[in-house]
Amino acid sequence: MVRFLFLILLAAASVVQAAESDPLQSPMWDYTREQFIGSAPYRFDERIKVSLPTFAENPTQVPLQIDATALAGDIERIVVWADLNPIQHIFTYFPHPDVIPKVSLRFKVQQGTAVRAAVLTQSGVWHVGFSYLDAAGGGCTTPSTGNASPYWENHLGETQSRVFPLASDGGVRFKFKVIHPMDTGLADAIPEFYIQQVILRNAREEGLARLELSQPVAENPVISFDLRDGLSDKTSGYQLWMRDNNGNEFEKAL
Repeated sequence: MVRFLFLILLAAASVVQAAESDPLQSPMWDYTREQFIGSAPYRFDERIKVSLPTFAENPTQVPLQIDATALAGDIERIVVWADLNPIQHIFTYFPHPDVIPKVSLRFKVQQGTAVRAAVLTQSGVWHVGFSYLDAAGGGCTTPSTGNASPYWENHLGETQSRVFPLASDGGVRFKFKVIHPMDTGLADAIPEFYIQQVILRNAREEGLARLELSQPVAENPVISFDLRDGLSDKTSGYQLWMRDNNGNEFEKAL
């Protein structure tokens, strides 16, 4: 009987939790929640940091950092989206348990919107961080500058990378830039053409970080991953692998 009552209370708590109202009161919250985390239990969590500028000066290149280090070691995946973008999903990140769950990149924004990072833990609960980005808009429907230039055709997939020490914990940050137009398919007569997958592997070819990208990621993506000190002993052994939606594959030693 006690066990039965406990299960009823647990179910009731889940229902209350699922009905938690959106602090940003976005009209798209219920829809995007259903799309990206479904009916799973969730809670809004201030420990999940979504860092954005107050205003998007350039709506085609908005810097974004997701920091879920407070839940390090207990993360299944991180899903990031913008409520009011025409293509809402920005990326999904699958960090290795030994990797610092912090990632940065730039993305396109169509108008002022809530930006979310939902972190799924091994317990099956989503922890949702958020921030609001003000923007004049138009970033998702603006043609890429590379599309109008022959440069990218000759340099497609060219990658530059650097490694930076992290003074705070002795780890390292891998930062790379890859030449790619990242077309959304929303500009007239320009089909979607974007990098879909990014995998960081160590010298033993183990995947330490995997990103699944969508069209709103900015042209010529600049992405950074943070690794703990125990993983950074032999930085020359790391490889970056990428594939776009046309089947082109790119690989770079970091």
